[in-house]
Amino acid sequence: MDLVFVGIGGALGSLTRYKLGKVITEKSNTTFPIGTLIINITGAILLGIVSSLDVSKNMYLLLGDGFLGAYTTFSTFMYEGFNLFQENEKMNAFTYVLGSLLLGVIGYVSGYELGKIIYSAM
Repeated sequence: MDLVFVGIGGALGSLTRYKLGKVITEKSNTTFPIGTLIINITGAILLGIVSSLDVSKNMYLLLGDGFLGAYTTFSTFMYEGFNLFQENEKMNAFTYVLGSLLLGVIGYVSGYELGKIIYSAM
């Protein structure tokens, strides 16, 4: 049953990432991979919230491992960062890689604290 929850969440997360990435890319006029950055940071925030809540194992499998695991994308992050270096956009590459890591940690911690506030208010 665990695989079903992860599979359903993963399918929904990957479809959301694909569609949101396309929308962001179409609206931005830059070579900077802003779509992946936004997706990964919002995913870190949401995972922080989910991690802080007292959700059931199945809900965590669906949302945390499934949806957010597929919504965020480490491989695309690496690919885009590497391409920026290849294309001699070193400042954008450093900004993207270091900014993603820093904002990802800040986003997760912020989401975790926000989730604790939400949970205590319930």
